[in-house]
Amino acid sequence: MQSMRTLPLIFAVICLGGPGATADFSDPTWPCIQRKVERLSVGLMWPHPIEDVTLTEQTETAMRDLVGRFTLRRLELEEIAPTLDDFTAEYGTDPALLGAVFARTFDRLAATRTTIMKGIEEYSLSQIAMAKNIGETRTEMDRLLAADSPDYDRIDALEAQLDWDERIYVDRKQSLTYVCETPILLEKRLFAIAQMLLNAAES
Repeated sequence: MQSMRTLPLIFAVICLGGPGATADFSDPTWPCIQRKVERLSVGLMWPHPIEDVTLTEQTETAMRDLVGRFTLRRLELEEIAPTLDDFTAEYGTDPALLGAVFARTFDRLAATRTTIMKGIEEYSLSQIAMAKNIGETRTEMDRLLAADSPDYDRIDALEAQLDWDERIYVDRKQSLTYVCETPILLEKRLFAIAQMLLNAAES
């Protein structure tokens, strides 16, 4: 069995993309410093085979509640520990059962992560389009200012639009760090949940 002590190391390798990995800005849909990892692997987080388990109605209800708490990101994992303790006290610590808990949690958080990453891609393309618009506005302003009879009404309108677009562009750029960290935070949560469940299985 793969020791849970190796999980933080595996997580670090995934996040950094392996030894010597650097940010790749060749993908215009990915503006983040962190390497883009399209899909996560449940096998890298959970060292046991994920087996089909037959659940009673009571166990199913308890599992749904536990998974729901694990996937509620505003809840710290320390707050969920008593619920996990109650679950294992009632239903046992069979790795197959806890693996089913992790598999459901993984599926839900991985789906959330995919949605967020698609949002980042759309965000990046929107920034690229806005940067292009800003450049075109500046070019038009320069052309109008160089004319023999400048259209100052048009120049004023362009200047106002330029100020607005630049403000939006800068605000979005400043929020980029948080946006890019969100997939990583989800990965960290999944690894931490795996360790919690493995601890329970090994106890």
